[in-house]
Amino acid sequence: MTDTLPHIWTGRGNAGPVIILAHGAGAPMDSPFMLHMAEDLAERDLRVLRFEFPYMAKRREDGKKRPPDRMPVLEATFRQAVEMAGNPEEVVIGGKSMGGRVASMIADDLGVRGLVCLGYPFHPPGKPERTRTDHLADMATPALILQGERDPFGKREEVAGYSLSPKIEVRWIEDGNHDLVPRKATGLTAEDNWRSAADAIADFIRRI
Repeated sequence: MTDTLPHIWTGRGNAGPVIILAHGAGAPMDSPFMLHMAEDLAERDLRVLRFEFPYMAKRREDGKKRPPDRMPVLEATFRQAVEMAGNPEEVVIGGKSMGGRVASMIADDLGVRGLVCLGYPFHPPGKPERTRTDHLADMATPALILQGERDPFGKREEVAGYSLSPKIEVRWIEDGNHDLVPRKATGLTAEDNWRSAADAIADFIRRI
């Protein structure tokens, strides 16, 4: 079943730690964000596996936009990707926004090496009361959340009030939005922030 999962490997040969990155709700596995992140991580001697959830794979086939699959389907698909990558204990899983959230829902159960979330959707924009944090309070998997300082899905002052497991480290990306992109006035570029995120991920994986 796993050989039918749309996927892309990025990295040098078969050496190096593996990180599986899932896309967000609205963009595919080869979006500029996902492409840059995979290439930046590969330059840091990591092997990156990107894959697509069923609804996004169908969109690629016929061009029609669809809402994300239900969580059970998303989780089952992510488990397929982990099976494809090998021993879960040697794999780091994560992703962009929704992809990172799905990874966070299965990380403890799979016993993976670590979790990386890029722009975690702590709540829907404009609805801070609808938090998606309950399972994060007791997380046992070492985790890194990289969040833009301007992310409408969870800003610094909001995240500071959440009960998060001590296994979770939150790093803030300067002036970043939900895609970690800063405003031009900062003098930074999207690529600058994405490289900073890749540095943080590589450091995190070395430490765990």
